[in-house]
Amino acid sequence: MTTEPLALPMRSVLVVPNVPASVRLARETAELTCAGWGVAPGHPVLGPALLVLSELVTNSVRHAAAASPQITVTFAAGSDVLAFAVHDRHPYAPDPLSFPQSMGGLATVAEVTAEWGGTWTVRPDADGGGKTIWITVPL
Repeated sequence: MTTEPLALPMRSVLVVPNVPASVRLARETAELTCAGWGVAPGHPVLGPALLVLSELVTNSVRHAAAASPQITVTFAAGSDVLAFAVHDRHPYAPDPLSFPQSMGGLATVAEVTAEWGGTWTVRPDADGGGKTIWITVPL
């Protein structure tokens, strides 16, 4: 499995306001984007990956809205991997090792991603003013 999401050949970016309705919009856009890339709606990993994406966008809406008026969602794929990233401009960057012990959304991200053999990582912005959380899952 290719695990470096920045090197994946298929990519799409969605910028949305940091509001609750953006969770649904990000999920629906991900479904349409994946279908356009040949990942069928019934693919076994798609549902869990969309759940993880929803949790990440929800976390940004709940915890970063005051510092980040918008969220950038990146969808990426290769022949053997699907990846999603959620970026906001809140300066707090959680430690990826703490995800499994977290309460709520990040624990769900860790559990579902690990169950499907995927990875998660946090990449702080160069200026320390935000972060991107990437998840990858094998297809």
